[in-house]
Amino acid sequence: MKKIAIIGAGGFGREVKMLIDQINAVENKYEFMGYYDDGIQVEEIINGFPVLGKIADLDLVDYDLHIAIAVGNPLYKKNIVRQIVNSNIVFPTLIHPSVLIGNDDFLIGMGSIICAGSIITCNISINNFVIINLACTIGHDTVINNYVSIMPGVNVSGEVILCEGVYIGTGAKIINQVEIGKNAVIGSGAVVSKSIPENCTAVGIPAKPIKFH
Repeated sequence: MKKIAIIGAGGFGREVKMLIDQINAVENKYEFMGYYDDGIQVEEIINGFPVLGKIADLDLVDYDLHIAIAVGNPLYKKNIVRQIVNSNIVFPTLIHPSVLIGNDDFLIGMGSIICAGSIITCNISINNFVIINLACTIGHDTVINNYVSIMPGVNVSGEVILCEGVYIGTGAKIINQVEIGKNAVIGSGAVVSKSIPENCTAVGIPAKPIKFH
């Protein structure tokens, strides 16, 4: 079995632990070790498992350890990846057994997490360290770039491009043939019917930028 730990012991971290348990129920693949979290005391117990250390402690690990990054904020997630330089750390891709994925031209990179109830159709490219949360749909010919985080219940139509670091809030809908620019934030419940520029927050129906950052 592969030893695995989670960065982030908050709510999503505990949900990723659940995802790992359900992968193991189908194929006994991972031995769960615990959590790494800069904001929680080392050795604190979270649902029966310890906080093993801070993120910097991962550079001291002297055995092969799989690490899932359960952090929704794309910029925080990217910063965490940059901090880890230990060649013993492996970033697995975790896909819940209930996820439906088409057989035609599906690509997915390292460190990505796809949660229960999601549907991924055909001709889709998902890059590194992407989170697709519970019950999302991703339509044909969509490209999801590095560090994108998609919250629960999001519907992404076909031929959409999500650039690096995009965050899409719960229940948003992305209409087909649009591009969402780098580091853009789409508010919960928004409907994106036109392309959104980079480095902005867009909300509403239809979604429009309300501030740039």
